Amino acid sequence: MKRIITLALLACICLAAEAKLTVSSVCSDGMVLQQKTDAAIWGFANPGSQISVTPSWDGKTYRAKTDADGKWIVKVATPAASYKAYTVAVKGDGGSIRINDVLVGEVWLASGQSNMEMPMRGYFNCPVENAQAYICAPAAKEKIRMFKIHQNQTYEPLQDVENSRWEGAEPSSVQWMSATAYFFAYQLNRMLDVPVGIVSCAYGGARIESWTPKEILETYPDENLDPAYMESLIHYHRPYLAYNAMLNPIKGYTIKGFIWYQGCSNVGFHEQFVERMGNMVSHWRECWNDTEAKLPFYMVEIAPYRYKPETAVSAASLLRQAQHEAAKVIPNSGIAVTNDLVESYEKDNIHPAKKFEVGDRLARLALNRNYGFHAVACDSPEAVRCYNYKGLENELAVEFTNMDNGISRWMEIEGLEVAGSEGIFYPVTYAYFEYEPKVLRIRCDKVWDPCEVRYGWGDFNPGNLKNSDGMPVAPFWVKLEK
Repeated sequence: MKRIITLALLACICLAAEAKLTVSSVCSDGMVLQQKTDAAIWGFANPGSQISVTPSWDGKTYRAKTDADGKWIVKVATPAASYKAYTVAVKGDGGSIRINDVLVGEVWLASGQSNMEMPMRGYFNCPVENAQAYICAPAAKEKIRMFKIHQNQTYEPLQDVENSRWEGAEPSSVQWMSATAYFFAYQLNRMLDVPVGIVSCAYGGARIESWTPKEILETYPDENLDPAYMESLIHYHRPYLAYNAMLNPIKGYTIKGFIWYQGCSNVGFHEQFVERMGNMVSHWRECWNDTEAKLPFYMVEIAPYRYKPETAVSAASLLRQAQHEAAKVIPNSGIAVTNDLVESYEKDNIHPAKKFEVGDRLARLALNRNYGFHAVACDSPEAVRCYNYKGLENELAVEFTNMDNGISRWMEIEGLEVAGSEGIFYPVTYAYFEYEPKVLRIRCDKVWDPCEVRYGWGDFNPGNLKNSDGMPVAPFWVKLEK
């Protein structure tokens, strides 16, 4: 009997040893690996274990040894993208794992707050426009896949995420996918005709500080990182906890770039925004060993929304201005304008319905700058300076970037305003774009000495002015050059 018990115990020990080998949740069945690169695959086993990884596309075996914490990682050379499903065999520490239905294509990380997290089915009283047309579309599991990381917070960095898996596009899964990220992937797939994988890592209401590690936040003099204070905050405003629980476990998963939709929770803190946004992006790139800023970072301008309390200078407009400044100073970055993507009834809805256009504008940035489709318009016009047109005191000329072929309309312009020396702004519904010099001529019968022009300026002041390529003009406030 003792011998039987001893053998049973030994069998249990062996089984326990075999169970030690794991792969990270993001490196699991259905994953999409970045094409033509050395893609990271990792997991855990007993410290000091020898691990072998063999992908089916080339049959080559890659080897690694677990570190003192039991983590192993290999970089596998991936082929060109295709819709062919592969397998990856992992062996070591007395166990084996087979990762099935692996695709090779283009992979992007989507992060931010609720407007990135917002699923195709929408939120309560906040639908996504035309969502059902995509939810009810034929399954496209080989074209678009998403790995959704669920909201979580921890005071210590996690090594893996729970209850997350790769899912392909079909009605049951598309409804829960990030709408912005889905439309981004949809447009990339249409143009590139390769699988597109999205790692969705967003937390509704999160601040920049939520996605920044503790060691960076400790250098900010106004950040209170005492746990007792942090627990008193509304959960989505707590610094660094989402980073620990959601981003840290998947950092280093090989991607093409980042898309980011966040900023609403930093309204009122525009003076800090550019520096903190830059610090966060720099750190993220370090997490991906991207020392040369080769991974693009494309962000979304916060949409018009009536913040409370409204301020005379509009805290939301100052935040948008800071977002555009961040896009200029952060290497290899860009921004999608959203000032035209709201309806009048959405002034108190922070989750506007037009998500296709947001995803499309992010995709345009990627297609133009990263995939060689230079005919795809991706940059919004931005005001550069303002002066009296040909010396006329009652008429202003505004110079823009990305306006070489003119504007979309001369009449029925919304969101454009001009003020004179008294500082009172009046709407301008007619403006003409000159061919030479290429400037927007602005005048208003109510303003005889115009000296300031603004567009889309305010918490909720949507506009409809675009260039001839359909790219919306970015909100601005410029003053007459002296």
